[in-house]
Amino acid sequence: MSVVTDSPVHSSNSDDFIAFLDAELGASSPESSPDKEAENGDELESVSRIKRRKIESAEDMEGSTSEGIIKQNLETSIKVDVCTHPGSFGSMCIRCGQQLDGKSGVTFGYIHKGLRLHDEEISRLRNTDMKSLLCRKKLYLVLDLDHTLLNSTLLTHLSSEESHLLNQTDSLRDVSKGSLFKLEHMHMMTKLRPFVRSFLKEATEMFEMYIYTMGDRPYALEMAKLLDPQGEYFNAKVISRDDGTQKHQKGLDVVLGQESAVLILDDTEHAWLKHKDNLILMERYHFFASSCRQFGFNCKSLAELRNDEDETDGALAKILKVLKQVHCTFFDVLSSVRSEVLSGCVIVFSRIFHGALPSLRKMAEQMGATCLAEVDPSVTHVVATDTGTEKSRWAVKENKFLVHPRWIEAANYFWEKQPEENFIIKKKQ
Repeated sequence: MSVVTDSPVHSSNSDDFIAFLDAELGASSPESSPDKEAENGDELESVSRIKRRKIESAEDMEGSTSEGIIKQNLETSIKVDVCTHPGSFGSMCIRCGQQLDGKSGVTFGYIHKGLRLHDEEISRLRNTDMKSLLCRKKLYLVLDLDHTLLNSTLLTHLSSEESHLLNQTDSLRDVSKGSLFKLEHMHMMTKLRPFVRSFLKEATEMFEMYIYTMGDRPYALEMAKLLDPQGEYFNAKVISRDDGTQKHQKGLDVVLGQESAVLILDDTEHAWLKHKDNLILMERYHFFASSCRQFGFNCKSLAELRNDEDETDGALAKILKVLKQVHCTFFDVLSSVRSEVLSGCVIVFSRIFHGALPSLRKMAEQMGATCLAEVDPSVTHVVATDTGTEKSRWAVKENKFLVHPRWIEAANYFWEKQPEENFIIKKKQ
């Protein structure tokens, strides 16, 4: 395997995947409007024609703008004329257009309507994205909506003491400047939790974020627009109860992230029975009276009291401190583990392309290696691409390891020192 060509350097999370699918299908948005959804029944036929043309005309892939590992897989399948069927729309393979039997895998309808990915492809995407995420020092954060980031109520459920809110709602023309919204078309009012915008802005620096709600999809998308009007934080990563694989339960099987790197923020513990170890339980936000009644509280709501949580010392501000600590601890431990990978190795580089040298040196040092400018008896490895350099000849004469730069890249990818004999430089003929 060529680590240079096979190493996944692009993120393959749902954002990249939806971009790829949109390009393939000619779609303009991950969330289809009602009119567009009516047209989706014709997509399977159109996808089939597209895939057949790709197989018949492999050279068309040369100009494709599809990114990342998905593009590599498409190119590979065309070249060898074999498809592993990573997923499907309905019963048709998303890569080659072949009709498939059975319904193995998991449906990812929130990424694209009708999309089903098979288990091997899900695992590959998660592994690929995990590598990219760790390089960017990020983890995954799955966020509940109701009582965690906001509180909603039907207009008909407003109490008489909450009626003053009807005249205090913020404009929907620029939701980034407001926190209380009346959604007439949904007969609903929503209050964003204090500090939520600052919370999301800071959290996105540390996490790849998903929304996961037990509300239906139209509601989930409306709330996502209020929280993220510019599409900076969630984009296609909005999961509703319509996307889950178990009734009345949330699961990480529909999240394209490694479970070991996922944190969940939710006010309801029993919604995550299979993932309690990942859960940070959130103090519930009860702004409306209907919310208090829902949980059996015989007390006035924050709205009735004309009060709210503190912006700087409320629940979200406190939990952000916890998330920062978890993130810091995770990467401190990760850095410690990584620094042992090439511990004890003393490396000298010889005739490495100038632009690649700084990143290779940094990579080696992060894994615990010592990098020198010149050879001396302490050197254990000479990294080069040519056996004819003076340092390469010295390595052979002194019985030191002479390895290709891919040896460092492979160690970085697998988090484990690789056998040097697999990366020996061949003499030029």
